[in-house]
This record gives sequence, structure tokens and C-alpha cells, in this order.
Amino acid sequence: MPGKEYVRRTAITRLKVTEEQRQLFEETITEWKRGCQIATDMAWGTCSAKTEVQPLAYDSIREQTSLGSQHTVLATHQAAQAVSGCIERKTAGKKATQPLFTAPTVKYDTRTMTLFDDGTVSLSTTADRIRCPLALPSEEDGYQQQYLNADEWQVTESTLTVDDDEYLLHIGFRRLKTDAERNTAEDGTVLGVDLGVENIAVTSTARFFPGKELNHRLREFEKVRAGLQQTGTRSAHHTLEQLSGRQLRHIRSTMHDVSNGIIDEALQYDCDIIAFENLTHIRENTSGPWGHRWAFRTLYEQVEYKAEVAGIAVKQVDPVDTSKRCSDCGFTATENRRSRSAFCCGQCGSTANADYNAAKNIGLRYVRRGQQSSRRTGDSQLALKSGTVTPKCGFTAYPDGFEAEFTDKSHSA
Repeated sequence: MPGKEYVRRTAITRLKVTEEQRQLFEETITEWKRGCQIATDMAWGTCSAKTEVQPLAYDSIREQTSLGSQHTVLATHQAAQAVSGCIERKTAGKKATQPLFTAPTVKYDTRTMTLFDDGTVSLSTTADRIRCPLALPSEEDGYQQQYLNADEWQVTESTLTVDDDEYLLHIGFRRLKTDAERNTAEDGTVLGVDLGVENIAVTSTARFFPGKELNHRLREFEKVRAGLQQTGTRSAHHTLEQLSGRQLRHIRSTMHDVSNGIIDEALQYDCDIIAFENLTHIRENTSGPWGHRWAFRTLYEQVEYKAEVAGIAVKQVDPVDTSKRCSDCGFTATENRRSRSAFCCGQCGSTANADYNAAKNIGLRYVRRGQQSSRRTGDSQLALKSGTVTPKCGFTAYPDGFEAEFTDKSHSA
């Protein structure tokens, strides 16, 4: 609703399906991809807004596929989103080719999906609407139940996907933000997090999550995907679907481990806020291969819901110049970033790992924003490995028991 602000979450749940239901899902996914592709082909180079793509492609999708009316609408919206993303990349001077829909997924909304109190879900297909059980954990306080059983959480757009022959329903939920969440930014100890390619994530407390293995797998997959798309045969298309599912599972598993590590770091250093860079242009900023943008958003969502359980807020800040700014003296210049991994300030001579320097800048940006806000007390501080720092009061060492780190300077940031 216009003017409303929401907190959004996703609960992933396996479906218990019969062989007949499996066949209907497979047909629905196939027709969904066809519908999205038809809309994309018609909109490419012509329009990108949902309000334009829907009337342009609706009749063609209905004539050429077995999708129902509402799934046809959703397919036009999915195509509009994909085309809009390409236009954004082109506007930013990046290469963008016409989208191809190969992933084994299909979107659902409240008109095409209904959740029931008995733990089952009804889903529209190309034929009949089918009802199947959700494979929920036996514990009443399991992750999914906190959304399924709470009146304040509303079901929103969800996604059905195939993962190693298992059907998984990514159920979207939302609730209205409270007045505190909407109007008040939290003060407290901040953990800054930088996202990148060489390192998936680096925290302001100097914890590194290496990205070499993930980066290699994504680049290799990108090469294979390009070759299969060029081949264009039915067999190549099927192989691409299998590879896509395998890669998505690997990314999701990797991000699960990284998100757990970030939460552990925030808890160890008694942090109240985890600050990320704004994810809008994360792929362009990192120059990462296919999959990185999706991976970073997956990581952010996982950290967000895990942080909520731990009572930690998650925020985003403007990433402009965080990779070029010296976190010690504030001097900002492109030359400071000597390479992907090396940072050396041209003014004060401070040296550090470039991603670690950026993580501190991201956290400090949130801290500084609190000092400029009339709604906050300005009491935020950045968590480092050996102490905390604020722009005004400088560095404060932790009590004995924390290992000091040479990159943390005992003067004002």
C-alpha cells in the first residue's frame, strides 16, 4: 500500500508432492518460462514498465501458453523487471543482453497460492489447482512457524523452485514496520560489513570470508552457460537448467555459512547494528561475475532475518567512496586503492587490506549519520577488533582479553 513501510522475510519450505503433482509443477514451470520469455521478447527495445508490458504481451502469452490469467499477469511483471534491470545496466555503461529465462522457478501471489492452518498449501498450475503438505519441522518454534503462526505477518509474492528434484516454496511474508523501526534509527555499537569478490564479506572487526572458491565456480559456470545458450538445443537447455540449480544451491549454502559468521561476529563484539553498503548497484561496484548480485542479496536477507532473532538491527548506507576513503584520516582519492586488496593512504600513509578499510568506512558512515540526525543521540560507535572508535572521541581499547591489531589506530577516525 502506498505510504506503508514493511519488514519482509522469506521462509523456505519443502513441499510433499505426489508424482501427478510433480508432473503438473513441471509443466507449469515450463509454461511460466515460456510466458516470461514471450513478454521479454516483445518488450525488449520497446518498453519496460509493468503497466506497459502487461497490455503488450498478455494476449500473446494466453494464446501461446497454458498459463492462467493471473500467472500470465505475473509473467509480464517478471519480464518487465528483467528488462528494467538491463536498462539500468546499460544506463550505467555496462553490457546487458536480452534476458533468457532458464531457471526452474515460477512466481505465486495471494491469488494463485493459499496457505491453510493445517500445514498445507494450494497452488495454481496449468491444469487444476493442487493442494499439498508443507514439510515443516516438528518443533513448534521452528523458523517457518514464527511467520506462519503470527497474525502480524502477511503472505506476499512467493516462488516455487526445483532443487535437486525437491520442490521448495520460498514463501514471502511482510509486516508493517513499527513506529520505532520506521522513525528511529538505532544508536549503539556498529559492525561494518564490506561485500566483494576477492572476499565475499569483511567486517570492521577484521573477520574475512574469502571468495576465491565461489568466484571461480561462478566464472566457470558463466563460461559454460554462455556456450549452452549459444547452442540453443533442447538438450543444452535441459543441461543449463540442471547446472543453474546446482549453482544456486551452492551459492545459498555458502551464503548461509557467511551469514552465520557475520552474526557470530556481531554477537561476540556486542553489536547493536550491522551496517552494509546499499545493494542497489552491488554487481557494478564489485565487477563480479554472474550470480554475485543474487548472492549478495541472498546474504543480506539471511543476515537480516538471523539478526532479527538475535535482536540486532541491519542497515544500509551509501557506499560512495568507501573504497577510496582512508578510515583513519578521511583523505579520499582513487589512488589510495592501489589494487583490489591493497589500500595505502596518500596523505597519512596508513596501509590496510582494501576490503577491511572499506568495512570500517561503511560502519563509520552509519555512525556519522547518527550524529547528523535529530532522531538519534549520536552515541553510536564502530566495533573494531581491538576496540571501538567514534569520529569525535577517537579510539577506545577493549579491556584486557581482546587481541590488538596493528591496523587499528589509537587516534580519531
